[in-house]
Amino acid sequence: MARPQHRHLLLALGLAIASPAVAAGEDQANLSPYKMLRSLQFVQDSVALGDHSAAEMQRFMLGTIDQRLRSADASVFDDDRNVDAALVYAMSGGNPATLEYLIARDVNGYFDTRVTDVLRKYLSGKGLLVAKTLVETANEYRDKKIGPYLALVGGNVMVARSPDEALKLYDQARLSAPGTIVEEAALRRSVAICVEAGLLDKGLAYSQRYVRRFLHSPYASQFADLFVKLIVDHDHVKTEDIVGILSFMDESRRREVYLRIARAAGIAGKAEVARTAAAYAQSLAGEPNNALGALADFYGNMALVSTPDVGTAAKSISSVADSELSPRDRALRAAAKSIAEQVLQPPDPASLTQASDSKPANEEITSEQAAVSTADGNQPVEVAAPSKPADGGAAPALMPDGAGQDAEASFKSFVTTSRSKLDEIDGLLSQESN
Repeated sequence: MARPQHRHLLLALGLAIASPAVAAGEDQANLSPYKMLRSLQFVQDSVALGDHSAAEMQRFMLGTIDQRLRSADASVFDDDRNVDAALVYAMSGGNPATLEYLIARDVNGYFDTRVTDVLRKYLSGKGLLVAKTLVETANEYRDKKIGPYLALVGGNVMVARSPDEALKLYDQARLSAPGTIVEEAALRRSVAICVEAGLLDKGLAYSQRYVRRFLHSPYASQFADLFVKLIVDHDHVKTEDIVGILSFMDESRRREVYLRIARAAGIAGKAEVARTAAAYAQSLAGEPNNALGALADFYGNMALVSTPDVGTAAKSISSVADSELSPRDRALRAAAKSIAEQVLQPPDPASLTQASDSKPANEEITSEQAAVSTADGNQPVEVAAPSKPADGGAAPALMPDGAGQDAEASFKSFVTTSRSKLDEIDGLLSQESN
């Protein structure tokens, strides 16, 4: 929810920029780019802190600064602050072509070519070609105005090559620009690295910082997805750590995240995690018959499909009304029910019968071939060989004629049917993961 003071400031900001004259008597055409950039930064930071109404102002500011930079006289860049403003603008969602425009006309050498070269490569999608130079440049400029932005850009490039180096750059960015959109992005991307690299402790620490500072960011939902994956992908997450991090959220957001954890854990077969998260979600659902409580119960029971309580789980899953489930959850229930039915289905008696190539009953077993111990623990006694049948024929077969072929055909049919069911379930789960 937007903060009232931010709304008032943004309104005043918009009126000031749109008016023909501003404080200090500068008209819009001659307003210094660095002053305009400050306004853009204020707007972007307001968005990161939860003022979603500022998004439209952000687009307006980006367009206004773009026009100002393109129309500025070259002498404007005698002031290093305006040079920095142009670079930060390019790294803040500005038009990359404008940076190219300024560089092409920089006959006085206002722009550091090392910085512009790496930025041009980065903005054209070729950042890995200058990864080393970008890291060095970010470290060199760490105490300058453009330092946090270069560190953030460097972290983005180094994620694919060296996650550890990327984390260092993100730390550098967020510590240099606390409370800004730069810190928000650095924290969120740090959590993403920890998820992929399996860095649980670091991931939890970054997550707590994010929840405490940027819970109302428009990117908070993306963070929530990363946090859920961090929890579900690890087997040794302490419940108190999850509860502690989520305690900074209001009840509705907390309940939503617990439901996400329960759902993801149920799909991943993490029954204990799913049941625990579902229980917390139920405790925040309000009335016992609340739809959210039913949804939490559904996720909890879904996780039991892979446990000895599959019978109880199957009944509970089947009892959930379609109206209480989203289309995705209905597909998920169909997959869980199919698995439960396969587990609970009694085996086909024919499939238990196997053709046997065992030795005929009349085959001689000599005393040297077998011995057993007596029941009272005395020395083993030899087992006498059985006598041959009186008619000299073979002993009766273990199975009637043709039974072996019937059993084999029945077994193949069982395997084919089961494989078809499993393919169907895999298809449902594949749709679910997408």
